[in-house]
Amino acid sequence: MDEFGEERLLSSSKGEYDAEENVLRPKSLEEYVGQDKVKENLSVYMSAAKKRGEALDHVLLYGPPGLGKTTLAHIIANTMGTQIKLTSGPAIERSGDLAAILTNLNEGDVLFIDEIHRLNHAVEEILYSAMEDYALDIIVGKGPSARNIRFSLKKFTLIGATTRAGMLSSPLRDRFGIMCRLDMYTPEELRRIVARSARTLGIAIEEEGAYEIARRSRGTPRIANRLLKRVRDFSAVAGSHAVTKEDASHALAKMEIDELGLDETDRNLLRALIHKFNGGPAGLDTIAATINEDVNTIEDVYEPYLMQLGFIARTPRGRVCLKGGYEHMGVRLPASAKAQLSVFDD
Repeated sequence: MDEFGEERLLSSSKGEYDAEENVLRPKSLEEYVGQDKVKENLSVYMSAAKKRGEALDHVLLYGPPGLGKTTLAHIIANTMGTQIKLTSGPAIERSGDLAAILTNLNEGDVLFIDEIHRLNHAVEEILYSAMEDYALDIIVGKGPSARNIRFSLKKFTLIGATTRAGMLSSPLRDRFGIMCRLDMYTPEELRRIVARSARTLGIAIEEEGAYEIARRSRGTPRIANRLLKRVRDFSAVAGSHAVTKEDASHALAKMEIDELGLDETDRNLLRALIHKFNGGPAGLDTIAATINEDVNTIEDVYEPYLMQLGFIARTPRGRVCLKGGYEHMGVRLPASAKAQLSVFDD
């Protein structure tokens, strides 16, 4: 399947399908659906900072991809009445790149760094003094003639986003005054997001149709919005005036997305564990080679959701298919696997 094939629909990473993502972003915390605890706390922090006339403390947003970290960064900048500068860890290759960005920030501006865990070490060290002292330390020259020059920066708010908080170094993580974990969304929260996106895009959709899309979206708004646009296509060709539950079910079945939001790659992974490795344990590299999929894609996109459903587990010896995985694939749990899986029972 090519890179724009259907299996990409359930990737929570940004792709070609997400060209309208900026249009769908809520502009305020009131419009932002879900993540209630995060919203409540951020509202307090921003209100307090505005009363003091100060920039908001540096914020770390972490959690699986597609949950709204970039959207929250835009909302923070909008609420604080400042500008936002967007970049990513891999895009900042040299210390000079970061210095150029930081020196062009105005008082109170927001600098958003996506995938901040992928900053290289030299760039990260420059960021320490910038975050803590609002200063930029540059070493000019080499050897005995080298000297340190310090530039003062205007006070700004750094918002770092990461899907892998554990990969952040302790010195960098400790410089964030506000840390927010984003969790997966419930089907009802996603239904509200689908309904809002449909209104924004001018798509007529029934409540049951929105819920059908929501419950198959793997708890991720980005996937829900992506599926909405593809279901719209099927519904339009069928001549429906509004997307119904039947329209959504038909379209999602055509895209090989089942009742729980699993696609063919998810099912291939479960089949490989069950039929080729007798339920496991099997190493990640071995599974990837067996189903012809990238190791990182399996680990970042497919495994988290299968683990959340209780279909597979990670063990020191490898991946194991659990009872729920057997049941979903319509395979009877073999007696040989019962003893091995008893450790996962409540």
